Amino acid sequence: MTTVTFLTEGKRIIGFDAKGHSGYASAGEDIVCAAITSAVRLTDATVNDVLGLAASVKVHEKSGSISFRLPGGLSAANESTCQSLLTALMLYFAQLHSEYPENIEVMEA
Repeated sequence: MTTVTFLTEGKRIIGFDAKGHSGYASAGEDIVCAAITSAVRLTDATVNDVLGLAASVKVHEKSGSISFRLPGGLSAANESTCQSLLTALMLYFAQLHSEYPENIEVMEA
């Protein structure tokens, strides 16, 4: 199972950790894993490449985990955009959990 934990400070989402393999199917055929990976990559590309921010992204392929942290000191516009993006990601993962409850868990910490 993949566990995605969204990290918060007050009402602000500061990042997330995604750990584990979903176990829906074998490597290369796992649609749940592909959906999670695609959403994480889109978030990373939007924050770092499109907005030009310096979010920390650490990928650990052996353990199947990724950590994403927003930088501090964002402008009001970038903060708003990042919060919308991370809230949408959380919602998307919650919807995946509804469809595949044995393969993805979503939590807040």
